[in-house]
Amino acid sequence: MSLEAELKSNKTADAIYAALPIEAALNIWGEEFYFKISGVIDHRETATTQVKVGDVAFWGAGGVLAIFFGRTPMSSGPDPVPADRVNIVGRILGDPTLLRQAMSATKITVEKI
Repeated sequence: MSLEAELKSNKTADAIYAALPIEAALNIWGEEFYFKISGVIDHRETATTQVKVGDVAFWGAGGVLAIFFGRTPMSSGPDPVPADRVNIVGRILGDPTLLRQAMSATKITVEKI
């Protein structure tokens, strides 16, 4: 499966872009994929606990990139809720719920296009 994302214009997103390509072990928390990414400093420009389906965010405390495509275990409504404040760095282009088809994946590759 392949999806495209657009990064925001902020320092954390720039650092993530500079770290690409990334191949990492994929973790799943509800309908959130997250994975380790090294060498990125979280500038917390957009630190929040309010995210939407399709948001791509960096959790600095864990050094992980998160992709939200549905509800998480902390959700009480239709929107995902991260476990901690995250810095929103981008957004999936197209339908992020297609990631539900990849719930059995164990690895993820993120690359520049």
